Amino acid sequence: MNFELLLQLVINGLIIGTLYGVVGMCFVLIYKASQIVNFAQGEFLLIGAWVCWWILTQFHLPFYAGFLLTLLFMMVFGILLQVLVLRPMIGEPIISVIMVTIGLSIFFQAIMNWMFGVFVQPFPPIFETKSVDIFGLNVQPAYLMSLVISIIIMGGFAWFFKYSRMGLAMRATAFNQQVAQSLGISIKQVFAASWAISAMVSALAGVVVGMVNGVSSALSFFGIKVFPAVILGGLDSVIGAVVGGLIIGVLENVAEYVDGQWLNVGNLYTIAPFYVLVIILMIRPYGLFGTEEIERV
Repeated sequence: MNFELLLQLVINGLIIGTLYGVVGMCFVLIYKASQIVNFAQGEFLLIGAWVCWWILTQFHLPFYAGFLLTLLFMMVFGILLQVLVLRPMIGEPIISVIMVTIGLSIFFQAIMNWMFGVFVQPFPPIFETKSVDIFGLNVQPAYLMSLVISIIIMGGFAWFFKYSRMGLAMRATAFNQQVAQSLGISIKQVFAASWAISAMVSALAGVVVGMVNGVSSALSFFGIKVFPAVILGGLDSVIGAVVGGLIIGVLENVAEYVDGQWLNVGNLYTIAPFYVLVIILMIRPYGLFGTEEIERV
């Protein structure tokens, strides 16, 4: 039994789990504000990664400049998407809005494939070293950067929801939209802000994953992989998204280890989170930290 390999996979799982948690918070942010599950979340990662890659390769800007321009673009993109496509759907059945997000997912993926092709494009070199030795374990610099940024974002989310005016407005809107509107909160601004923040943070995750694995349409699958983490933690819990992301990140890496050492199934790394999703939905459909709603009929 190779304990060193297992430890390496667990550490990698925790690091990638923080990214899952960050993207999961984007799911939660939109759901808490508008009660919508955004199935185009993975495409936000894809668009952000392609935009950053295009800026860096076409204009040869420093990474930090291209990264900031990407975040600015995604903020505007998220606002325009909410205003032009989703705002007219206010008042419609939730299932109709969810179907719109699924349609947007297919549309964005087709547009990205048409513009950039279907082949993997490597990110321009960002770091001088390919790996960093930490206590005998090799960790890619991109993952270390993502770990630091993810922790900062998580702290930022905690401060945002607890102290900022917009964060408090989002919490009030999530509790009851009519009551929030009666208190003078602009529901339209809250919705636009939630989609803008979600697009920006998802783009950050897309850039990090693109730096490690290259940019391709496979990035959009990242959003689907995060969904089990969100369900595990609770669809309306920011803390749950973080915890669920860490659990799923470690679980899939341990599943890869077990598969390679004993089972030899071949794809347990990919399917293990979805087994967890099915089990959680059967046992605890509201997740570990989700709010249990009791409806009487």
